[in-house]
Amino acid sequence: MSDSRTSEFIEQIPVGPLALMPLKSIEGLGQKVNAYLAEWRKERESEHKHTIAFNGYQKDNYIVPTKISRFGSGEGKGTILESVRGKDIYLMVDVMNYSITYSIFGHVNHMSPDDHYADLKRLIAATTGKAKRINVIMPFMYESRQHKRSSRESLDCALMLQELHDLGVENFLTFDAHDPRVMNAIPRDSFDNVSCTYQFIKALLNHVGDLDIDKNHMMVISPDEGGMNRAIYYANVLGIDMGMFYKRRDYTQVVNGRNPIVAHEFLGTDVEGKDVLIIDDMISSGESLIDTAKELKERRARRVYACCTFGLFTNGLERFDGAYAAGVLDGVLTTNLIYQTPELLEREWYFNVDMSKYIALLIDNINHDMSISGILDPVAKINAKISAYRKKREEETAQLSLDLK
Repeated sequence: MSDSRTSEFIEQIPVGPLALMPLKSIEGLGQKVNAYLAEWRKERESEHKHTIAFNGYQKDNYIVPTKISRFGSGEGKGTILESVRGKDIYLMVDVMNYSITYSIFGHVNHMSPDDHYADLKRLIAATTGKAKRINVIMPFMYESRQHKRSSRESLDCALMLQELHDLGVENFLTFDAHDPRVMNAIPRDSFDNVSCTYQFIKALLNHVGDLDIDKNHMMVISPDEGGMNRAIYYANVLGIDMGMFYKRRDYTQVVNGRNPIVAHEFLGTDVEGKDVLIIDDMISSGESLIDTAKELKERRARRVYACCTFGLFTNGLERFDGAYAAGVLDGVLTTNLIYQTPELLEREWYFNVDMSKYIALLIDNINHDMSISGILDPVAKINAKISAYRKKREEETAQLSLDLK
């Protein structure tokens, strides 16, 4: 971190002593975030750091130990194992971590999003109003796909946000929300929907060394109309063209809770010979993503990479193995914001996008009551990364020409 940034942080008194509270569902990511915060605060030197206003500022560990206990009936309770009086608490939860189990009447039960959300509320309740401030970081927003009403049905995501407001949560952070307009449910609260654009571009450039980032060689694709804004942003910052598919559905049937897709129709310029990025917020079963990749390959796209914030892979990885083996997909990038199976991390076609440093930076700024607007706008960092990538490619090309001579 630069000296100017260090000075900026140390001159701004923290809201309260920092306390991280990652639930078991997101323990690994919480440990990485903690390591970054401990390292940065250890490096900051100022006469102010040892005053009472900065009490507890420099520590090796900011994680508050917690425990969720389960009774044989499946009921639970949350316990915080040290004092949080006057602390600025950052609760982190992954509502998609299905790997955690508990016993209910002798049966093994995998935790659902409902269970994780209930555990979050338990720990908020366990603070008993003694914390200075409560912040929630929920990368995959609970019930975010149930964000609008098309018939007589529940509005679960809005209810969740209102419930957290009533529990005293002041700041709510999520990533690539399915529909960020649900923030209208809590108009007076702080709701930040964080994009992962820079981290995806950085990971792609680190893994693929021969990309030509211009309109003649590269293109961004939205797999449906819902992701248009996301794809437009990528296209603008990369300076390339954009296209989209729209899903033609059979509205006379409902299969697995949705109308089945009849066909994928394409709108956009020619993709022949171009490297293509498919941009979306999540991979669920992967059926729609792979169908989109097939359509692009049939239109003679050179390589197809998918950048999706959340890799759920609800139907397993075999379909993606087949798509990679058949040359339909050349790579899939998802973040570590939600649970990743060991099998996924071992796949040749998979690129992991680590978000821990970004989360740590957001927490550090919010704890100092500083603006995060500059962090949320990554255009300058993206431009710098692309410039460095192009320069490296030019140097490699020049060296190759010399070697051939």
